[in-house]
Amino acid sequence: MSMPVTTSAPTPAPARGLNPQGEVSAHLLRVLERGGADMSKLGVPAQPQPEDGLWEDVAVPQARARRNMWRNSIEDAAQNEYLAFRFDHLDDKQKPNTLRNWLDSLIAAKKLGARPETLNMIIPGPIGSGKSAAACALGNEAAERGLWALYVKHATYLTWRRPDSAPHNMKGWEVRKKFVECDLLILDELCGEMDMTATEFARKETIDLIDSRIAAGRPTAYTTNLRSRRTPDSPAMGVVDILGERLLSRLESSAHLAKITGPDRRKPATPLNW
Repeated sequence: MSMPVTTSAPTPAPARGLNPQGEVSAHLLRVLERGGADMSKLGVPAQPQPEDGLWEDVAVPQARARRNMWRNSIEDAAQNEYLAFRFDHLDDKQKPNTLRNWLDSLIAAKKLGARPETLNMIIPGPIGSGKSAAACALGNEAAERGLWALYVKHATYLTWRRPDSAPHNMKGWEVRKKFVECDLLILDELCGEMDMTATEFARKETIDLIDSRIAAGRPTAYTTNLRSRRTPDSPAMGVVDILGERLLSRLESSAHLAKITGPDRRKPATPLNW
């Protein structure tokens, strides 16, 4: 005698991507949020803009996404070790008080919807003196206080502005847009890898970025190994020799100088014998 055969409906697989209602799954939302996606376009209702303009409440998806944009910009530059730096980790030669006071002024201006009195921070110094660590500490602190901060090396920005060279399938105009529109830009190694007069492309793109940010009243911190200009005591090329007097005068017109001095921190204590 044959036994009756019973069947049961298969257990549905967990939703991936779009669920049966056409909504983005919670897991995918979290992944996109970490990537700094615009959550208002992914089914998450846009939250009201904070009254003081600062996205500090990380319980709000848009606020977390902005903070993640800073982290992603550091990771894209393979500078992950700098994510741990804060002002308290800097020594006196790295000008933590100067950077802290400037950030306080940027926060105050943002709350008032005003243009910062000092728009640019120039952080020059010799190779290995701790400029990038200081600038990234500034960015880390700014991101924690609700500013939309981004980091990029000057040479990397120029590369990404060329056709099909940007990461994450970004278009050249998207690269420009985000680095022009962020609240605070850390432009590291200004004129890095340039030992002669800049090409027309490099000069045009750099002037466009700096001019656009200045015109919009958005602050920028620059680090560089170079002096501002060539002098009899320092015959090496300076920023003005590479990018031109017009750019430097625009950059210096509303800037504070935080010069970092000291030996190369990355140099071994005992010279290696090759």
